[in-house]
Amino acid sequence: MRTLHVVTHPEATHHVEGVVGGWHDSRLTPAGVRTASAIARALRTRIPHGAEVELFSSDLQRTAQTAAEVAELFGVEPVLDRRLREKSYGEAEGRPQEWLDRRFVPPPAVGERMDHDEGVQGAETKATWALRIYAAMDDILRSPCEHQIIVTHGGSLTCVVASWIKMPIEAAGYAGFRAPSGSITTLREDDFFHNRQVVSLGDTRHLDSAHG
Repeated sequence: MRTLHVVTHPEATHHVEGVVGGWHDSRLTPAGVRTASAIARALRTRIPHGAEVELFSSDLQRTAQTAAEVAELFGVEPVLDRRLREKSYGEAEGRPQEWLDRRFVPPPAVGERMDHDEGVQGAETKATWALRIYAAMDDILRSPCEHQIIVTHGGSLTCVVASWIKMPIEAAGYAGFRAPSGSITTLREDDFFHNRQVVSLGDTRHLDSAHG
């Protein structure tokens, strides 16, 4: 049995400032730090004491800070991997969201979506973004560890889940798995059928304790 606990980082400064995230290296807000602590406690209740745990995280500050809260509670060292970053929005990063909204070219309903040019200089295509997440997931899953925690971003969660269910990368153009900030998605593979389940997507029950 293998279980992946996939965390989307909680509230960061780019959320409250209304600027584009992507690779813009924002930090957690004070509320985000409290939520990260609640996430760590929630994971501790879900993972048996004594079980081997591996922790992987995007290397941006907001995810690394979230992973640090988890690392402290579990006594493990996080592996920071830039491939787990959010999609890059190129020259839009750190600019007001409205700046991006005015320039953004959405993908067509029918036609090429993975290599679609969104009209923003330096932005990643969905193909480039998915390829690096899929590669990171391949490396993570080479380990036989039964409990693995992955700290990533709301957008990148789609690529993590698509990779987990072995969706062919060329079919991921329409994939969209939505999860709120500070959520936990649980993915599990059983030892008998080796089916890969999405047990829960974007669970936020633990946020009640963070806001209480």
